[in-house]
Amino acid sequence: MYIVHVSIHVKPEYVDAFVQATLDNAKNSLKEPGVARFDFIQQQDDPTRFMLVEVYRQEQDAALHKETAHYARWRDTVAEMMAEPRQSVRYTNIYPEDAGW
Repeated sequence: MYIVHVSIHVKPEYVDAFVQATLDNAKNSLKEPGVARFDFIQQQDDPTRFMLVEVYRQEQDAALHKETAHYARWRDTVAEMMAEPRQSVRYTNIYPEDAGW
């Protein structure tokens, strides 16, 4: 598994619009064969901060995700909503080796 955590800070006035755009992206991402999980979470003590937890079957599936129409639509829609550039951290799964995804 190849895991990406994307930290996102959104301008307060865009929280609702960001949530709607990201829900569209997340739901469509789960339809991709290379996506095992796509979690969209919001920080409890600061509702302008979000995290995407993207779990891909293989590293190349993350690159394929960025070629989809729904990702491009999301990227373009939320660009001006960001309070700061989003940050990604990439991980390799160690255990469990096969979580059944």
